Amino acid sequence: MNEFNNQNKSQSTEDSLKSEKRVSNVAEPKTGVKRLLAQKWFSPALFMITAAIIVTLLWVYQDNFTDQPTTGTEVSEEGTAVNSETDKDVAAVDMDASDEIAATGEDMQWPVANINDLQIEIPFYDTKATAVENEAALIQVGTTFAPHMGIDFVHPDGIAFDVQAALGGTVTVVEKNPINGNLVEISHGNGLSTVYQSLSDVAVNEGDEVLQGTVIAKAGRNDVESDLGVHLHFEARLNGDNVNPGDYIVE
Repeated sequence: MNEFNNQNKSQSTEDSLKSEKRVSNVAEPKTGVKRLLAQKWFSPALFMITAAIIVTLLWVYQDNFTDQPTTGTEVSEEGTAVNSETDKDVAAVDMDASDEIAATGEDMQWPVANINDLQIEIPFYDTKATAVENEAALIQVGTTFAPHMGIDFVHPDGIAFDVQAALGGTVTVVEKNPINGNLVEISHGNGLSTVYQSLSDVAVNEGDEVLQGTVIAKAGRNDVESDLGVHLHFEARLNGDNVNPGDYIVE
């Protein structure tokens, strides 16, 4: 009897182990998402879909941006874009400069005794000028080109000439610049000043009061425009902004 019971127990234990083994051998069924993630093509497909969405969003953004009106931009007769807002600002600066020059009680003159003895080698880069004129008003600085913010005078024979104060005022800066050469700045009041660069034989000091026509130096050389040789670089500034001196010269 005991032998029979032991045999039954042994058989029951064996059946139980087989049942557990069968359960353990049955893999947990994969859900739809897991089966999808397990596919080899899923990752490349996901990347392509994401890239397509990004490109589409960029196109939409670009279309919205280009549809916006470019305020103040017009096209000139030459076919070039003209920013009317910038032109208004330049016109306002020109008007202010004219007013400030009038406030000094003098008319600005060329900073040389006889302009007819000299030639303008590089003109002022003026936004109101034509593209051809402004092409001549670009200077090369290293490997780049920059607009010329003054007027360069040279003597046809390459000789030095006297540099005079274009207006009466106070000498506010006298310095030797490693690039622009000797420099003199004269303040004429009301935010107006004139700047003279590439000088030699400077004859004034900071704080000096000078009259219009006073000889302040001679034309010299500088490094940034070394190819010009002896010359004068002349600027006019209103509240720190460059204006075209030629617009306010009364000859």
